[in-house]
Amino acid sequence: MKQQNFTIRKRIKSFGFAFSGLRILFREEHNSRIHLLAAVCATIAGYILKISAVEWIAVVFAIGFVITTEIINSSIENLADFVSPDKHEIIKKVKDLAAAGVLVSAITALIIGLIVFLPGIIELCQS
Repeated sequence: MKQQNFTIRKRIKSFGFAFSGLRILFREEHNSRIHLLAAVCATIAGYILKISAVEWIAVVFAIGFVITTEIINSSIENLADFVSPDKHEIIKKVKDLAAAGVLVSAITALIIGLIVFLPGIIELCQS
């Protein structure tokens, strides 16, 4: 394997590839837009409820966790569809497992959101 030298230009170019991946994600994957909407709502709620720095860390981590698992899931699904365009039981299993990863991350984010936001929402409703 040929070793490549480090250059700033190549590093900057790699960021371009990553941003291209995000554009593809939000343009082509419907569920990613739902996750993005939830992230925007959580961010607005955090601002309104004036959550603490530690709570912001939890919320930002949860958002990143869900978006990351959605990216991995979408990558696996696209690769699986390319490798095996026809229905195949093992490909279905792989895709279902990847989707389960997104589900687990979304449930985790929901629980974090309830822990962080529910006390503030209850307090707002009682005032």
